[in-house]
Amino acid sequence: MGSLVDPSVWISLVILLLLEVILGIDNLIFIAILANKLPPKQRSKARVVGLSLALVMRIGLLSIMTWLITLTDPIYADPNEYATFSFNNVLKFFGSFSYRDIIMILGGFFLIQKATRELHERIEGEVDFNNRSKSYAKFWPIVAQIIVLDAVFSFDAVITATSIADYLWVMILAVTISMGMMIFAAKALTIFVHKHPTIVVLCLSFLLMIGLTLVVEGFGFEIPKGYIYAAIGFSLFIEIMNQWINRKQENVYNQYSRRERTANMVLRMLGNQPDESDEEDSEEKKDEEEPILFGEDERNMVSGVLTLGERTIRSIMTPRNEISWINQHDSKEKLLESLEENPHNQFPICDGALDNVKGVARSKDIVMDLIEFGEIQERSIKPVIFSHRSTSVLKMMDIFRDSKAHLVVVTDDFGGVQGVITLLDVFEAIAGEFPDEDEGLSVEKISDDEWNIDAGCDLLLVEQTLNIRGLVDEDGDYSSLGGLMVDQFDSLPEKGDSLDIEGFRFIVMDVDDKRILMVNVKRLEEIAEHSEEHND
Repeated sequence: MGSLVDPSVWISLVILLLLEVILGIDNLIFIAILANKLPPKQRSKARVVGLSLALVMRIGLLSIMTWLITLTDPIYADPNEYATFSFNNVLKFFGSFSYRDIIMILGGFFLIQKATRELHERIEGEVDFNNRSKSYAKFWPIVAQIIVLDAVFSFDAVITATSIADYLWVMILAVTISMGMMIFAAKALTIFVHKHPTIVVLCLSFLLMIGLTLVVEGFGFEIPKGYIYAAIGFSLFIEIMNQWINRKQENVYNQYSRRERTANMVLRMLGNQPDESDEEDSEEKKDEEEPILFGEDERNMVSGVLTLGERTIRSIMTPRNEISWINQHDSKEKLLESLEENPHNQFPICDGALDNVKGVARSKDIVMDLIEFGEIQERSIKPVIFSHRSTSVLKMMDIFRDSKAHLVVVTDDFGGVQGVITLLDVFEAIAGEFPDEDEGLSVEKISDDEWNIDAGCDLLLVEQTLNIRGLVDEDGDYSSLGGLMVDQFDSLPEKGDSLDIEGFRFIVMDVDDKRILMVNVKRLEEIAEHSEEHND
């Protein structure tokens, strides 16, 4: 009982417990690898049964520790009697090994065989995984392997225990607690190992190295432990850095939804989107690029279809300041003049102001009413459909299909009119622009490195034209090129102001009192080359 109040006993217990846990980590990792060979429902049971039986074995080893300590004596101690070669002398030579040496040699060969087989299955055996159903190992053979593996690793743990503690109960208590911690943490570690196959290969390499060390030491050649620990430590450092880099890349990858990732992959296959690689690599691959099999129009059309699900009607609508609308209280002459200036099929009919939309009327019905009655008749005004600006384009297609309408008014959170959208706008989002008689193309190509773009042009069309990404911001309050530039400048820019975005320079060409009208876009590389030629 005096040992219970001795502080040195409890200190030795804490130190021994810490060392037992550290020595058991490698054991636990390899047990997790073995348990992964079983069906998922049997893995936890195999770990618990195997480690429990291993605990009984360790306690048995501790109980005969006095004998284990003496295992360093050779079985046959007189080397002079086998100096000449003969069969009997060979037997005597092997008799010069101690029981400890024999255990280390056999255990080392077992670890080498196990690690080599596991590495072979994980590296070369993966070829057949997709062609055959996965077969699981049987329960008791795996449990037996866990016990044998623990027996090999137990030798160091038992020797450590006998060298630190003086009381058997302290050793048994430390080993029991550490084994309980191993059983508790085994499942979490198994999940971790399953998610990180590179760590499994690294641990198997450690197992191979440890096995070789045991064999060499069993034959009497001592390998400095510092070399082994340095190799393991350096390998772990490299793997930690590798996992950290992979985690950062995964976080960047997960910023996009699965839909976006799939769309981006398809677009890269079509050649419509540059691969996210280093600029140096891109320069080296310019001469080795394969010919693009799809034309620009085809690629843009596929891009339009794939991005419909992530776009809102705000990005394709006709904005408020470009809406052609009819005030039902205007005179006959003014109404006819408006119809002549704006050759559209349908018009929103308003009561004095754009926010007071009463309905929608076809232009031919308005003309007939004005000729026959001198004013627009109520029967010609059809009910209008309102939709919030955050509605997706795919949802809007359903609205058009169900309502049979051809024009929808887009509103904000307070019911104010933000724009209008038609079936033609949806079609243009897929196939490109189809301007009306009074409209021009939003994008005018000057050369391969220069464009004149209408400031009201949809940002997605700008991205497709320039073959870049990063202009569209679904959380922003803009959907056009002009809106992007005003947002970047924090005010209405003046003519000649420029902005560099994604390798291009956007220059304001024309502006009125309220908005940007036209923007010139040049590739920065072209600008730099032109400057160098001018300086020369």
